[in-house]
Amino acid sequence: MNRAVLVFAVLLAALVPLSLLAGRVWINPFDVAGSGAANAALILAELRLPRAVLAIIVGAGLGAAGAAMQGYLRNPLADPGLFGIAPMAALGAVASFWLGAAIPPAWAAWSLPLLALTGAGTGMALLALIAGRTSSDAAGGAGGGIALFTLAGLMIASLAGALTALAITLAPNPFALSEIVMWLNGALTDRSWREVMIAAPLVVAGIAVLALAARSLDALTLGEEAARSMGLDPARLLWLLVIGVGLTVGAGVAVAGIIGFVGLVVPHLVRPLTDRLPSSLILPSALAGACLVLAADSIVRVLPLVTELRLGIALSLIGAPFFLWLLVKMRRGRL
Repeated sequence: MNRAVLVFAVLLAALVPLSLLAGRVWINPFDVAGSGAANAALILAELRLPRAVLAIIVGAGLGAAGAAMQGYLRNPLADPGLFGIAPMAALGAVASFWLGAAIPPAWAAWSLPLLALTGAGTGMALLALIAGRTSSDAAGGAGGGIALFTLAGLMIASLAGALTALAITLAPNPFALSEIVMWLNGALTDRSWREVMIAAPLVVAGIAVLALAARSLDALTLGEEAARSMGLDPARLLWLLVIGVGLTVGAGVAVAGIIGFVGLVVPHLVRPLTDRLPSSLILPSALAGACLVLAADSIVRVLPLVTELRLGIALSLIGAPFFLWLLVKMRRGRL
């Protein structure tokens, strides 16, 4: 078994029970017959267990997407947000708050994840339409395809960010504005089994698609020409990456909002435990991403604050210094 898989699987197994017990109200696992046992069971089954499962799902998707992105772009500073899919998913979710009363009551509970997934799908389609033709053009070379792919992702992300800012500026009422701003910060608060059922199949499917791309990503580490001589199909690899990252990142944003830096940080934690090939990174990065998001979510629940710190803010406070450290290492030529 891959050493990294074993390490992070053991760590995840240790974090799950701690996550279930931790919170503003700590649960005593030995008080099985006490007066609070019934309430504890309800808290575990309806609040903390679905939240922990969702943290694992979202973190796994972001971790796997980050490893695949860094392998495809051959850049240790790459992040799934570069694809533009996460900002498009966020734009779709913001649209659900903006439409508000116009959504029929029967669809209200499902409008946010459905519109977020629609936004992610739109981002995937735009990315494939803009970059796909050039990536499949053998004369253009894989390097040109990757450059265009990156620029297309940045353009889509910029457009989605501008439209999101416009939606915030023109928010129809203060309640919608508050909901938009809070949701964009990312959190797992008040999530239920419904969100788990939405995200789980999409993230699992996305990780499976990224695993199919692993060998092609390994070949790409040798350079574009060498990879082509080994049978690399740039168009197929592009589609696998777009679909895999779209499913994993889009599903995460649809149920939890924007949670940044996981895809950037996690592959660097995993890489020293592997042979550094993308095929060895995707599954361990999924487990490490699950560990990171689960641990961060547990920490924000126990911090002595008046209101719970948003998970996206907490991970940004961790990720930004880590990113700066990576930049310093890169400048010194040690990355």
